[in-house]
Amino acid sequence: MGQVASQPAMSAVNTAARAFIAADVGGTHARIGLVRGVGEGGRVAVLDYRKYVCAEHEGLDAILRDFLSHHQDTAVTHGALACAGYAIDGVVVNDNLPWRVAVGELRDALHLSDLSLINDFEAVAYATQYIEPSATLALTDAPLPETPGPQVVVGPGTGLGSAAILPMQPQPLVLPTEAGQIALAPRGELEIAILGVLESRHRHVSYEHVLSGPGLLQLYQALRILRAAPCTLERPEQVTEAALHGGDADARQALDVFCALLGSFVGDLAMLYGASGGIWLAGGILPQIRSFLARSTFVERFLDKGRMRAFLQRVPIRLMEHGQLGVIGAAGWYLDHQDGS
Repeated sequence: MGQVASQPAMSAVNTAARAFIAADVGGTHARIGLVRGVGEGGRVAVLDYRKYVCAEHEGLDAILRDFLSHHQDTAVTHGALACAGYAIDGVVVNDNLPWRVAVGELRDALHLSDLSLINDFEAVAYATQYIEPSATLALTDAPLPETPGPQVVVGPGTGLGSAAILPMQPQPLVLPTEAGQIALAPRGELEIAILGVLESRHRHVSYEHVLSGPGLLQLYQALRILRAAPCTLERPEQVTEAALHGGDADARQALDVFCALLGSFVGDLAMLYGASGGIWLAGGILPQIRSFLARSTFVERFLDKGRMRAFLQRVPIRLMEHGQLGVIGAAGWYLDHQDGS
């Protein structure tokens, strides 16, 4: 997704100097920031930041109005919206969002002169340029390369987001993708059996059906069905808690399968984009299971690609906290695109 048609954008100088809204909207949370540009290179200062639960609000306009009510002394006339899904004629298409998101309607309702829209993981990918490696968890021993190479950003949350970063001049090119909708490719008897259960529910079983919060719950439910046992856990966070601390064998196996499938999926994306520059893992789930992920078969499944193992052993993988990344990335993208490029 790129910039949505609106009134002419403000000049880069005015945009950088004045505060504007940057929003990162997923299926579960909306993260809103009041930001402005500082210095050169699209650097962003976050003046205020608030996190909202989407389901507790009637629409994104209500969330943004609440945020702006805390800044009535600031003249906010423009903004950048990073949203999960893709856009058709300015309307976001995403089954995980609890309400309709139409950029033109939001712009008019909030009396903004300009509102731009990008994919949420395009924003996260854009924000990786501001991340210090020391603030991330290295999952492999491969060092960060000295020469820039293609990179991939992947994040399971309410859905499964991904983007590719290609080294270009004067700045990297970020490609948002819908790789999460690729058909699930199971390995081994258990994963094939799980796919069989999921195919009874979905005509098309994608990686997002297993590599997301709802997907983790589906993995647990499939395991219980295969064992002819009732499901005692009803929400993704219950499965995570039971796997990490509750001693529930099926919940733990569901999380094991989750990590294994994530490794296979990320390995495929690394080969697809020739990701010699590395893999960035984000999203709402992985920081919660970081120790479990590090001990899981994730890395082995990532590497287990036949003759490509030698290449993948040289690809660094780092886990980062999602936090304000989407907000910072959306703001940085907006600042860099005000010159009409």
